[in-house]
Amino acid sequence: MIYNLEYYEKMLREYSATAKQICDVRWRFLKDGIYASKRQVKDVTILDYGSGVGWFRAWRPAWATVWSYDIGKYPQTGLQLRLYDVVCFWDVLEHIPDFKAIEPVLALSNHVALSIPMAKEGLLDWKHFKPGEHLHYFTEESLVALFHEYGFAPVVTSTEIECPPREDILTALFKRGRE
Repeated sequence: MIYNLEYYEKMLREYSATAKQICDVRWRFLKDGIYASKRQVKDVTILDYGSGVGWFRAWRPAWATVWSYDIGKYPQTGLQLRLYDVVCFWDVLEHIPDFKAIEPVLALSNHVALSIPMAKEGLLDWKHFKPGEHLHYFTEESLVALFHEYGFAPVVTSTEIECPPREDILTALFKRGRE
């Protein structure tokens, strides 16, 4: 898969309608997962790693500042801070060839939030089976094991957060440290 301007323009044309709904769900997920005990949430710094066309940053709430990074050509802020409250990998991990590349990014925060397709039996017939685009297929157990290797434990995992409008998606929040 080539992540070029044509790819991002296609994303904007075909998926903007549901992207707003999904971003709203993700913002509620972050607020409830990390900041549920706080009465007022403000000045939260977030890195949207693999930000694509920038939907998550565009629809951010007033309590968050979002920096964005992507390999594509769409406008982004880049990696500007030494520490973020949360690093987000929304629909990203399945596209990364070698996870060693994100080790420095994982070191930038004590929280990681992500969404990722969850592998189902009958992989060849599954709508998220996309050889050449999706380079990894996870179960919840294998995803938890991967983040355990990097020193993170799950705080919240759910296959219902983004469904609908999507299916077979796991949304998860991890925190640095062992359970």
